[in-house]
Amino acid sequence: MKRALIAATSILTGLAGLTVANLPAKAAGTAPASFAMCASCHSVTAGGPAKMGPHLAKVIGRKAGSVSGFAYSPALKKSGITWTEAQLDKWLQNPRTLVPGNKMAFAGMADKAKRAQVIAYLKTL
Repeated sequence: MKRALIAATSILTGLAGLTVANLPAKAAGTAPASFAMCASCHSVTAGGPAKMGPHLAKVIGRKAGSVSGFAYSPALKKSGITWTEAQLDKWLQNPRTLVPGNKMAFAGMADKAKRAQVIAYLKTL
């Protein structure tokens, strides 16, 4: 019993030292079900390995095509886009229309409410 109490105290002491800043990015918010199609190609951890697409941590306010180590299409690099909520909404609706010639293999998300859920989640990363 005493060992269990000591172990529990040690764990709680360790947890007390955690801050939101050092928690994994996905702990910042709960991904909606509509984010599942994004998660198959994108991680949410800054500096994490690129999947089929770059990580999405701190995407709001970031210049399109700017995550180092990811091979973006020339079209996206030259787009001049900074990811705002409005730009992300247009991108998620139809990436090929917003940036013709981009290489993202995603046809788009027609449902405005689902796009809003994804964008709200991206704001938490």
